[in-house]
Amino acid sequence: MSAPGTLFIVATPIGNLGDISDRARSTLREVQLIAAEDTRHSGQLLAQFGIETPLLALHEHNEAARVAELIARLQGGASIALISDAGTPLVSDPGYRLVAAAGAAGIDVRPIPGACAAIAALSVAGLPTDRFAFEGFLPQRRAARRARLETLAHETRTLVFYEAPHRLGEALEDLAAVFGPTRQAVVARELTKLHETVYRGDLAQLGARAATDANMVRGEAVVVVAGAPPDDDADVAAARVDALLRALLPVLPLSAAVDLAVEVTGVRRNRVYERALELKRQPGDAEDA
Repeated sequence: MSAPGTLFIVATPIGNLGDISDRARSTLREVQLIAAEDTRHSGQLLAQFGIETPLLALHEHNEAARVAELIARLQGGASIALISDAGTPLVSDPGYRLVAAAGAAGIDVRPIPGACAAIAALSVAGLPTDRFAFEGFLPQRRAARRARLETLAHETRTLVFYEAPHRLGEALEDLAAVFGPTRQAVVARELTKLHETVYRGDLAQLGARAATDANMVRGEAVVVVAGAPPDDDADVAAARVDALLRALLPVLPLSAAVDLAVEVTGVRRNRVYERALELKRQPGDAEDA
């Protein structure tokens, strides 16, 4: 009985073909099979490097059905490389089931590292990188997207999202609404490609730019957002909100006072609104001032 083969997880370029490593190229040539998310797209990439290894489609719709076949090939002695359309496999791409099954079967799984859009964007964002959370793609529907963002509103780590070009503007609007308009962020689009652009500013500024700059909403984007302030800073922000609301509520309608406090402090609107209602209910306070 032959020894089992090896499953290689191979990173491919996210745009610039020069970013593929020598080790990745040699691995893709030497394995007996390449499992690819889109065989037509990957076939064009491999042709650029003169690699003729057979391709097999492995994507989100067939991964569960294909795992047993691939494990059988590996156990029979074949080595297989897993690639995605671009970047590092399994990072918002298929492959988890295959890697988990290979590990459970005692098959050697080895990474061939390389490009990753999330890490590339994080490296140029100018935001804290000592701790960060990768969130991948947000839900497509606005209600679900905002609900997901609400669960992250107090996350102090830098947050990294992927976003499709046609949803970028709405996503930035929702980020500003939930996290506050003054939260710092970066949008990195078309990384390593000809039209690579990095936009910097707060969420309100980036949302406004997306509404007026047609180029910003072309091509896949990575959105990197600063984490929420730690608790001590949150206490300071709460004190600022209180001071502003106590000054604004006697002279402005509640909604207008809330909107202005949100704009000045960057605290998310639902928290400011709840605090405004509390102050309005307090006898002898904002309502009676």
